[in-house]
Amino acid sequence: MDSDSLFSDCYATARDRFRNEADKLGWERRSYPIELRGPKGEELTIDVAFGAKTTADPAVVISGGIHGVEGFFGAAVQLALLREWAKRKDALPPVRLVLLHGLNPFGFAWRRRCNEANVDLNRNLLLDGESFRGSPQGYSKFDALLNPKRSPSHWEPATLKILFAIVCNGMAALKEAVASGQYDYAQGLFYGGDRPSRTNEVLAAHLDEWLGSSRKVVHLDFHTGLGKWANYKLLIDYPLDEQRRGRLSRWFGPGSFESTRPENLAYTVRGGFGNWCVSRNGGRDYTYAAAEFGTYSPIRILAGLRAENQAHHWGLSDDASTEQAKQRLVDLFCPPVKNWRDQALERSVRLVDQAIKGILDGVESGKSG
Repeated sequence: MDSDSLFSDCYATARDRFRNEADKLGWERRSYPIELRGPKGEELTIDVAFGAKTTADPAVVISGGIHGVEGFFGAAVQLALLREWAKRKDALPPVRLVLLHGLNPFGFAWRRRCNEANVDLNRNLLLDGESFRGSPQGYSKFDALLNPKRSPSHWEPATLKILFAIVCNGMAALKEAVASGQYDYAQGLFYGGDRPSRTNEVLAAHLDEWLGSSRKVVHLDFHTGLGKWANYKLLIDYPLDEQRRGRLSRWFGPGSFESTRPENLAYTVRGGFGNWCVSRNGGRDYTYAAAEFGTYSPIRILAGLRAENQAHHWGLSDDASTEQAKQRLVDLFCPPVKNWRDQALERSVRLVDQAIKGILDGVESGKSG
C-alpha cells in the first residue's frame, strides 16, 4: 500500500478527495456545515457517504477525526478503503457501508484536537439527563501544570514538569484527573463543554438516517496517540455484555480490546462516542470500538497537547512558536514516518475487513454475532 499518496496535507484536500472517491462509487453523500471557516476561508463541514444497499443489510460504520488532528489519519484510512472498494465496485460486500469524515472539521482544519470552543468532542456526547458540570477530583491539582496562562516559552521544561507530577502523584492519578473529561475549566485540556456541540447535534439528528433500516451495526472509530507504535487496541467505553465480548474476541482476536470501564482501567471516560452510540441505538444490535493506533509516549503526547493549548490561548496566532506547536501536534498524532504510516494503514484496512467478515458471518449463521 502506497501510504504516501493517501495522506493529505490539510483538511480541505482530505475532504475533496473523500468526496471525489465516494462519487466514483456512486454513493450517496451528505455535508453538514458547522458555520465556521478554515484557514483559507473554506467552509467547514462534516461529510458522510454511504452505499445504499437493501434495507435488510447490516451496517458497517467507519468514522474518524472526532479529535481534530487525528483526522489526518482517519481520512487516510477512509481514502484507502474507498479506493480499494472502487477496484471491486461490482463485488462489494453486502453490507451498508457508512463513512463519517472529519467529525471535528474545525480541529482538523486548524490543527487542534478540540473544536472552536476548546471542546473535546469525545467528552461532549453526554447521555440524556447527564450534566455538563463537574470534574475529576484531582483535576484542579494539575490545571496549573497543564494549562499555564502565559505565552509559550522555548525554554520551558514541560516534559520534566509532567514527569515530576507523575513521580509525586502516580500515573493512575494523572490519568483519572486528565483523561476522563472535565467540564469546569473551559481553557483546559479534555474539556467536555457546557452544551451539546454542533457535531453532537448533527449526530443526534442524522445517525438514524445514515444507518437506514439496518438492525445490526458494527462501528469502528479511528484514533491515534495511545499505545504501541503503529499497533492498535480496540477501546470500549460502554458496559460489555457477554455477547459483545465474545463477538469482539471472535472477530478481532482475544486480547484485541480493552474496556475503559472502572472495572478494567484506572479511569472512566464521560461523554464518549461509543457509549453514546450504543445507548441511543437500543433498537439495534450496535457494537462500537475505538481503534486506537499508538504513536509516541503518553508523556510526549501530553506535553504536545499542553504546548498547543497554551499557544492557542496565550500565544500570537502568527507567531512562529504557535505554528511550531500546531505542526508538532499533527506530527505527534499522525507521524510523518513511512513505516508508521504503512503499518498503521495496512492494519486499519485489515481491521475493517475483519469487521465486515464478522458481521456477515454472524448474519449468515443466524447467530447474534
